[in-house]
Amino acid sequence: MKPQPRPRRTFRRVVTAALGAAALTLTFSGSAQAAEGEFVYVFHDSSGAPELGRLVNPPSRECITLPEVAEEWITPAADSPRNFTDATAVVFSGADCRGDHFALRPHGGHASERLKLRSVSFS
Repeated sequence: MKPQPRPRRTFRRVVTAALGAAALTLTFSGSAQAAEGEFVYVFHDSSGAPELGRLVNPPSRECITLPEVAEEWITPAADSPRNFTDATAVVFSGADCRGDHFALRPHGGHASERLKLRSVSFS
């Protein structure tokens, strides 16, 4: 017969495994960062009517091409950006974070309808 593990050793193994899993979870959750808050912009639908676009808790350090205005030769650019996130938003005149750019400060940075944008990145 094989001897049964003592309850104390089993408990230690369970606690050690649980602590290891918790540490691993914290490590991975810290690597996927997002700007907390909302980024708002105005785009125009196919009839030309203004619509409000939103990015909620957008990922940091990634280029985001605004889906409603991604087709540069077909749709007019978005405008009137408002940055209510906790990160600096850098808006670009072209898709894929190309073209002229302008930084909007966190917690309320904004621009008028004269600023045209197709993509954004958050610090």
